[in-house]
Amino acid sequence: MNHPPRISFVSLGCPKALVDSERIVTRLRAEGYELARDHAEADLAIVNTCGFLDSAQAESLDAIGAALAENGKVIVTGCMGAEPEKITGAYPNVLAVTGPQQYESVLAAVHRAVPPRHEPYVDLIPPEGIKLTPRHYAYLKISEGCNNRCTFCIIPKLRGGLVSRPAADVLREAERLVAAGVKELLVISQDTSAYGVDLKYATSPWKGEAVRAKFIDLARALGEFGVWVRLHYVYPYPHVDEIIRLMVDGKVLPYLDIPFQHASPCVLRRMRRPAMQEETLARVRQWRSDCPDLTIRSTFIVGFPGETEEDFSLLLEWLGEAELDRVGCFRYEPVAGAAANDLGAPVPEPVKRERYDRLMRRQQEISRKRLKRRVGKREHVIIDEIGAAPGPGPRAGKGRSKSDAPQIDGTVFLESRRPLRVGEIATVKIERADAYDLYGKVVGY
Repeated sequence: MNHPPRISFVSLGCPKALVDSERIVTRLRAEGYELARDHAEADLAIVNTCGFLDSAQAESLDAIGAALAENGKVIVTGCMGAEPEKITGAYPNVLAVTGPQQYESVLAAVHRAVPPRHEPYVDLIPPEGIKLTPRHYAYLKISEGCNNRCTFCIIPKLRGGLVSRPAADVLREAERLVAAGVKELLVISQDTSAYGVDLKYATSPWKGEAVRAKFIDLARALGEFGVWVRLHYVYPYPHVDEIIRLMVDGKVLPYLDIPFQHASPCVLRRMRRPAMQEETLARVRQWRSDCPDLTIRSTFIVGFPGETEEDFSLLLEWLGEAELDRVGCFRYEPVAGAAANDLGAPVPEPVKRERYDRLMRRQQEISRKRLKRRVGKREHVIIDEIGAAPGPGPRAGKGRSKSDAPQIDGTVFLESRRPLRVGEIATVKIERADAYDLYGKVVGY
């Protein structure tokens, strides 16, 4: 081999899986491997799979098949790797299958298939590692696994129980990312609010102080870096109320990603989710009273086994009262090993689709109304792309306000008098809105 060994990489699933991919890629680059854009150009392909839903497993199997067809040498890792028989049953000729977070096993399989050729005077890895996101934002994973036992979810089976990182380790990574030019830290885990429970909130030394491994303490410390800090996968435990004060003080973004999943007490009990919806609505109102700029996004499941029309009507009513800013919706899929499959009569697929459509139409009305209130205001927008609609060229682009997470929320389309730069934060006057996006002009930098 006249060139360093080349690896192609496919990363599927959620941001937590993307962070796993970043860690594997960083280790590979540190050992002298190069990354190839196409499977055909690589000496080996790696597929990081998602196994959460049957549809995600089908997508993962398709990706594995494509990699085998184009390359022939394939290593499989990720959540679906926790059930290797599903992979080897379909593709017995894959080189190796490993589960999520098994970085050493992935590296060992790569070494067996394509030994490294390390050049210590050439192979330089930046301190922040290799990132698969744009330079101006990065995912910061604070824990692995989950202690919840929601009946529709097999993540604890795939990824294990909660394992939190010491606070100082998280802060050191955040410091390296900010030093490398990251302007937005997206805090992720399976259950961000539960961070540190397994460590009994133990302290670790950071900058001459002892920082507890606790959600509020970590968020407060991250807020001192002077960049956008966005909190994802926050369960509405009582101590979340303390985070609102940090938002009011500008330490973290006024944004909460809370997976409510449903509103009917009956459905929530079968899901094993908190069922105190009256209290939750009161807390949402209090949060918005304390922090008027707060954006709340959530996800919901329709068609859960046993869900009645009354249950679904309660969900629509709850949405109307809560007026969440951003909402995603999933039609329930039976997943092998999920307890929910046996908790009620299956909802017919046509009914699921009809309820999905009704929920999204209802949410579209809510979103349109809430975005319309922002017309005429000035907002800070981080620039993600240049030359996008409303027009080509360096003076047009698209970005995100403090209310918008990448890939899942809305977009701010903008125009500027001077050329824009990806990653800069501009002040934009909002001129119009539609159901999901905003449009405006840059008025300051």
